[in-house]
Amino acid sequence: MRRVAERSDWLDGLEVGTLDPSSMEEAIGVLVRGMRDNPTHVAAFGQDPERRQRSLRRFFGTAFTVIGLHEHMIVARSEDGRVVGVLGMMPPGACLPGSVQQLRMLPALVRNGPRSAGRVMRWIGAWSEHDPAEGHWHLGPLVVDPHLQGRGVGGRLMQVFCAQVDAARDAAYLETDKEINVRFHERFGFGVIGEAKVLGITNYFMHRTGRRRVRTHQDPGPLKHYDNKGASR
Repeated sequence: MRRVAERSDWLDGLEVGTLDPSSMEEAIGVLVRGMRDNPTHVAAFGQDPERRQRSLRRFFGTAFTVIGLHEHMIVARSEDGRVVGVLGMMPPGACLPGSVQQLRMLPALVRNGPRSAGRVMRWIGAWSEHDPAEGHWHLGPLVVDPHLQGRGVGGRLMQVFCAQVDAARDAAYLETDKEINVRFHERFGFGVIGEAKVLGITNYFMHRTGRRRVRTHQDPGPLKHYDNKGASR
């Protein structure tokens, strides 16, 4: 019981808010550490963990610059202000890079090696083929720093995400390459609508219908907004 109480106290100290520009590198660090060993990333960037980290840093840095992945991103901060969790969300109509954006991303991807760049482009192409035609918020990436996974950070971020899309009564969609993530997202109303092999890895495509928001005692409350110095307002 003491361990459960400590976890609850620690979660109560989390603050979820928008990503300010001064914390972009910190957020990329969480993404890189948390997603380094994802099966699709191993298939795309190779077996060497250090190489995958370098490749993912370039990949996410380019995604921030070219498609504005950070613009709708929310983060969880611990009591000392550190970013410990990241949730990306792209609005309807802007969820995947178009052909022009993919061309702009290509030079940075080639720096990871031409074979790796080719794999990434096939990966993006496969995801684009399965992206629903109906309007939806695109969820992802959702990442928690590895040493803090399993402590409720991802669930807290998902509560905020679901509250936002429910307020707009919009649908949501995501891709994942882990069965454990499928079970996690099912807790928040997502269901699997398809599967496909991407670079030889089974990827799951999940959808959540729009619904009317019902306030409860677990309502995550207003979203914190940060200025470019990281101060909340």
